[in-house]
Amino acid sequence: MSAALEQQQMDTLTRMRAFVQVVEAEGFSAAGRKLGRSKALLSKYVRELEDELGVLLINRTTRRFSLTEAGQTYYQRAAEILREIDNLAETVRDSAGDLKGRIKITAPRTFADAAIGQSLIDFASQHPDIVLDISLDDRVVDLVEEGYDLAIRITKLADSALIARKLAPSRILLCASPALIERYGAPKHPRELQNLPCVVDTNARYRYSWPFREPDGAHISVPVQGRFEANSPLSVRAAAIASIGFALIPDFIAQPAIDSGQLVSLLEDYLEDGRGIFAVFPNRRHLPARVRALVDFLAQWLKQHQHAIGH
Repeated sequence: MSAALEQQQMDTLTRMRAFVQVVEAEGFSAAGRKLGRSKALLSKYVRELEDELGVLLINRTTRRFSLTEAGQTYYQRAAEILREIDNLAETVRDSAGDLKGRIKITAPRTFADAAIGQSLIDFASQHPDIVLDISLDDRVVDLVEEGYDLAIRITKLADSALIARKLAPSRILLCASPALIERYGAPKHPRELQNLPCVVDTNARYRYSWPFREPDGAHISVPVQGRFEANSPLSVRAAAIASIGFALIPDFIAQPAIDSGQLVSLLEDYLEDGRGIFAVFPNRRHLPARVRALVDFLAQWLKQHQHAIGH
């Protein structure tokens, strides 16, 4: 390969990477701030890439940023190519035993806000050469499409093409304050909740139809209502502590309030099982060593801090 051709290919990769970074940051200025590069330099790279391809990739206006149809097609394939190149480099580094680089993680806000969010901070403290790029979002993101290395999900995991590892079990607890129980009594069966004030987590899949399991294993769904609704388990916990209603709360959110006596766990024999805290990653042939290290660390951390998740 001639030196000129080799340089041309290197330039193309540089421009391609700049384009992908601009798209993922949703703008030249945002990408420049994130990468520590000037907006002008990134704009130059993208313009040169467009000249090389002979097509417009990005519609540029003063207020809007959008991809052309050709830009969308090029971005999807370019992102895949760059991930393969990065994975190849990671394979070589892994063989040398190096733990360094960036891990792009998506996790629910609840995970980071609860005590178990400390696990990510502890990992970062122990691995100064690894950058944790954490995006807190309660929606289920497309790991492949959005370029994430890892997702932390707290759910009953549905079948998918993704690879998952269960880090710890997790349950949803029915909780109420001692004052509320004194006022209404403790329900003996989940169906009694239909006639009791409840606090609704609108961010949960079950929302107004709470899932329980009979002792014989049969699943039941109980319709509920109340005068307090929020899309945050932390707000739901606060409302339950304030005696506004009975509430379904993830165990790792409820446990501190149960330990302090602010909340009481009810109907434990009727709780559904099968939920857990999962590490989910794309179906790649090669999983970077730093991602494996993080997953192993989280599993061990959660095992050592079982009480933080109510076990």
